Parts: sequence; C-alpha cells; structure tokens
Amino acid sequence: MSDAPISSGTTTTTAPFTPAEMSAGRKLFAVDWEFMAAADTMPALPKMFGVEIAVAGRSNVGKSSLVNALTGRDGLARTSQTPGRTQELIFFSAGERLRLVDMPGYGYAAAPKAKVAAWTELIRAYLRGRANLARVYVLIDARHGLKDTDAPVLDLLDEAAVSYQVVLTKADQPKPNELAAVTDAIEAALKKRTAAYPGILTTSARTGAGIGEMRAAVARLMAEKR
Repeated sequence: MSDAPISSGTTTTTAPFTPAEMSAGRKLFAVDWEFMAAADTMPALPKMFGVEIAVAGRSNVGKSSLVNALTGRDGLARTSQTPGRTQELIFFSAGERLRLVDMPGYGYAAAPKAKVAAWTELIRAYLRGRANLARVYVLIDARHGLKDTDAPVLDLLDEAAVSYQVVLTKADQPKPNELAAVTDAIEAALKKRTAAYPGILTTSARTGAGIGEMRAAVARLMAEKR
C-alpha cells in the first residue's frame, strides 16, 4: 500500500483505511486496557517493550477524553475541567504489544513556571530517549487550530525526529466550512515540518466520529512495525 498523500475531501491523507485495517483497529483497542504507571521523572519511566504511542496537546484539548474513547473505557483516563491537571506521563497498557501514553498538557499560562519547566524537560527527555516510541499524536482543538503554544512542541518533535500526526479534537463543534479552513491552515503549516506524518485525523470523543479511523491509523502503524 502506498503512503503517498492523496486528497480526501478537504483533508490530505495517506491511502484510505481498508476494511481490514478498520477491523484490526477495533480488535486492537477492544482488549482490556489498564493503567500501568505514572512518571514525573525519567527514572520513574517503565521499562521499554512493545510499541508505544503518545498523545500530546494543549491543556484541556481533550487528551483524556480521546484516550477513553479509543479504549472504550470511560474512566480509564481522568478528565477534568481544570487545565493542567495531567502533570505526569501516564502509561496505559494493552498487554505486551501496545502502550498508550497521556502526556502532560502544555500551554497553560497559570501553571507555576517551575512546574512548566519540569514538564517541558520531562517531555524533552522522553521524546529523545524512548526508542520504542513509534508516533506522537498531537491533538489540536478543531475550533481554534494551531496556536503559538503548539510551535515549541512541534519544533521539539522535529528536532528529535519523532514521527507525529495531528489529530483534531471536538470536531463536531465548528461548522463544516470552519473545520475545512482550520484543516487547510494546519496542512499548510505542516508542510514545513520534517517529522510530521501526512494526513490529519478528525475526531470527536463526544459523538465518536473519527474514533474508528484513528484506531485504524494505529493498527496500520503497528503493521508497519512488525
């Protein structure tokens, strides 16, 4: 299957997901996901095994809600209306094959500077030193698009040569033309990014839209890592 970007509606994507990939995605996330570990320092990280994927994004972008939607476990990741609640790398496990990591939210101006600095250094060290990290899914609020606070994280991912893909969250809320404009603007910005994986995944944890496609994207990634 070719990975050359192709046009799909308003979104440039890789090859469309096949029924087999959609099925593989469902099976991949239908297992019993469990909380594994929480780490606020590098020594506290669990030992590496299998394939690791991570979700990153601004505070309150919907990371925990997306984790819950993907795994079908409403209470697996704690959600909060308080920005900056996730202050550690939270590891979830689905057996030996796959781990999912909820990263600390960034861009919350009211957080203490020392805490922000600690989060930033932890994320930097994690991205640079995690050999089994296959991809980071960078969550962007579909209502707002890229913000200045996203740039440092994208820069870091490019510098660390860690593959990442943008995932739009809360995509049920903007109007179709607004969503298309946000998507087009992000695609244009990502063309300048060396580690950005082509294609934007569009999701809504509230309605379930796009969750199957994101699961399929992870299943495709897993197949490539065999």
